[in-house]
Amino acid sequence: MTTALVTGGSGYFGALLATQLRAAGQQVRILDINPPDAAEGLDFVCGDIRDAAAVRAAVDGVDVVYHNVAQVPLARDEHLLRTVNVDGTRILLAACADAGVAKVVHTSSSAVFGVPESNPVLPSTVPSPRESYGLAKLAAEWACLNAAAHGIDVSIVRPRTILGHGRLGIFGILFDWIADGADVFVLGKGANRYQFVHADDLADICIRAGASSGPAIFNAGTDRFGTMRETLQEVCRHAGTGSAVRSLPAGPASLAMRVAATAGLAPFAPYHWIMYSKSMWFDTTHATEALGWTPRWSNDEMFAQSYDWYIDHRRSLATADDETQSHHRRPAKQGALALVKHATKLLPRATR
Repeated sequence: MTTALVTGGSGYFGALLATQLRAAGQQVRILDINPPDAAEGLDFVCGDIRDAAAVRAAVDGVDVVYHNVAQVPLARDEHLLRTVNVDGTRILLAACADAGVAKVVHTSSSAVFGVPESNPVLPSTVPSPRESYGLAKLAAEWACLNAAAHGIDVSIVRPRTILGHGRLGIFGILFDWIADGADVFVLGKGANRYQFVHADDLADICIRAGASSGPAIFNAGTDRFGTMRETLQEVCRHAGTGSAVRSLPAGPASLAMRVAATAGLAPFAPYHWIMYSKSMWFDTTHATEALGWTPRWSNDEMFAQSYDWYIDHRRSLATADDETQSHHRRPAKQGALALVKHATKLLPRATR
């Protein structure tokens, strides 16, 4: 039986990946600073990815490591972005080398590409991050490439923006507005093509990468997607609450997002105001050819499922106050956006 270690296995995606690995018949160990919600059938090691002793204990006897620990952009902590995302990855790779781990799968981010000069983005496209999170994730990729050059079998998986059942964070705000019939916004015309990936599809490609031999890079995203306006219009239609999509001028709106975030008035991170009006999508042909991977979920399908999950759990989410949960497993706090939401609901329908 294969023994797999999932770092960050108590977070949103790590927990889902651990569940799928268990369903595939693998023995699963989790390394996290928080215990998993459901520990049955799991081996849990409590430890920080920056603690070399804890990491070395976690990788002992493991066949495949799935590395998902990361500080996300919403954390807005430059020190943690570097020490967790970069230093933690180096510590893990060194421990894997010492323990003779057969395979490492590192979950990276599409943020390493910043605003791409052209689309689709290929595995050979040169990364060019535009903000701290993307820079940290790229530095972690460099650590993986260096480890591969020294004989460790490391594959890198770069997901587009993740959606799926239970995925919240900034999407918790979007779903809250739509559920209450408040209009939502795109920047400019919203004609930028924007690709997402369902968490189940991401787990599938990670597991396939874990079973593959030899270092590789895989980009993961759905193969059925449209513009940002089309995507939001469809989820509004699905919700049926009267919420509609409105446009804001891209330049001033991006500046306002940045000012509000800097002042602590809104839960935006640099990637949000940089990318929300930009096009970005991956060509995933290489993943299909190398791994036999095909995404199951379209943009519209994953948004509908994510929204429905939010509605089903909305009451319990409103009363929960667990700061130990990862940013992706709890709704972001709206701050001043709550006032904007209220204002949109006061506008006459004809002027929306």
